[in-house]
Amino acid sequence: MSDVTIRRALLSVSDKTGLVDLGQALAAHGVELVSTGGTAKALREAGLAVKDISELTGFPEMMDGRVKTLHPKVHGGLLAVRDNAEHAASMAEHEIGAIDLVVVNLYPFEATVAKGADRDEVIENIDIGGPSMVRSAAKNHDYVTILTDPADYATVIAELAQTGGKTTLPFRRAMAAKAYATTAAYDSAIATWFATVDQQQHFPATLASAHNLVTTLRYGENPHQSAALYVPRRATVAGLPQAEQIQGKELSYNNYNDANAALELVAEFATDKPTVVIVKHANPCGVASGDTLLDAWHAALACDSVSAFGGIVAVNQPLDGPTANAICEIFTEVVVAPGADAAAREAFARKKNLRLLLVNELPDAHRAGLVTVPIAGGLLVQDRDNGAITADDLKVVTQRAPTEQELKDALFAWTVAKHVKSNAIVYAKDGVTAGIGAGQMNRRDSSRIAAAKAQEAAQTHGWSEARTVGSAVASDAFFPFADGLMAAVEAGATMVIQPGGSIRDEDVIKAADEAGLAMVFTGMRHFRH
Repeated sequence: MSDVTIRRALLSVSDKTGLVDLGQALAAHGVELVSTGGTAKALREAGLAVKDISELTGFPEMMDGRVKTLHPKVHGGLLAVRDNAEHAASMAEHEIGAIDLVVVNLYPFEATVAKGADRDEVIENIDIGGPSMVRSAAKNHDYVTILTDPADYATVIAELAQTGGKTTLPFRRAMAAKAYATTAAYDSAIATWFATVDQQQHFPATLASAHNLVTTLRYGENPHQSAALYVPRRATVAGLPQAEQIQGKELSYNNYNDANAALELVAEFATDKPTVVIVKHANPCGVASGDTLLDAWHAALACDSVSAFGGIVAVNQPLDGPTANAICEIFTEVVVAPGADAAAREAFARKKNLRLLLVNELPDAHRAGLVTVPIAGGLLVQDRDNGAITADDLKVVTQRAPTEQELKDALFAWTVAKHVKSNAIVYAKDGVTAGIGAGQMNRRDSSRIAAAKAQEAAQTHGWSEARTVGSAVASDAFFPFADGLMAAVEAGATMVIQPGGSIRDEDVIKAADEAGLAMVFTGMRHFRH
């Protein structure tokens, strides 16, 4: 079996996009149109001859339309193997006619949920007959063509024109694969709603999800790895996949990963002063808030200008010309911003390979949600780290309480540390990162690396001392020993913010008191692996 002539088509769609054009094309090839409810009405209004489904089945639509296509004369006409003598005999005996083409798109369940409909309306938008017809037609794709997406109507119209009213087996197979993906995604949406909304299950017994392919990428983290970008069927937050790319080459896997890290961090400062985040390999290498974006850019860059080369920049306010010109002075892969004025766009246009991404708004840094990590043989699932603290949540544990400025710097450093790979140490002073130590196997080394970067920055810029002098230092987890704390003391920090909770807390507090430090405990950890 290869090409199949379309003689009868069954159409039942909730989305009427392209329906009339398809119906007219089918009628032009002499195809009998069978339809239901609103679909039949739309076709008739276009002047097309349509047979009601009740004429085919001999039964009226009943129970508010819940029962109309669940009938042997429908599913027999879809599932019969045409060259099977026994099937053919059954069709003849029960007067079942073959259905060669099914056009179905399903009740708008996800849209109904998204608009906040009540439970009864949500339940009524669970399609039963539609998925049943889709699955029957897709299973029997050797003989039946199934269409579930209006985007495919033009393709089938062209194929009918080219073949004289027939469809080819490769096309039917492709549509069958798409059909099963459609019903799988539909069922996953229903299962997720029942589990998480209706039954309030935080971690359902079965984790059902569906994502749509946006694009394949040039390669993954490395050239020998393939990669692609998917988005949830109904995204609840806008991010890079929804951003407008103004210019530049297509984004790579690493671009997306690093730019997302920058976007998530700058979102923490969505309502704050102008803030710039520079990220390299998913870790921030410079973060600063200033009176202007340009001030913030220069301060963030000065933290680690070596690592910033070839990095990702994200800002919390629309970009202006002076800031854009300054960013263009070094090699930058991607810039993410909630807008850019004409002067900024003109500046970036001179760097044709730089990708400029504009988002409508920054994501909510404190939104709920689940994150997943595949492991060999399984999948780890956890809540997003949306934890946040204020000054009121802090516990002063040293003899000396922090000054108001030290407290501001500590909270700034703590916010940045949340987005640095563990073990993470962040020094900050006057709303600017002074040094960042990321991803080390022990906290002492992270402290030393951060301090060394601050010393290098001071030498590069001719400062009299490193910015770590008089800074606040944040640690994403507790100091298990006093050595990490002493590394911060050697760097000149005067304030420490950390979760606390070590069995050696008293030793660390004692060391802080002896060094004259102020230290606060957050009671919250921010591991990031």
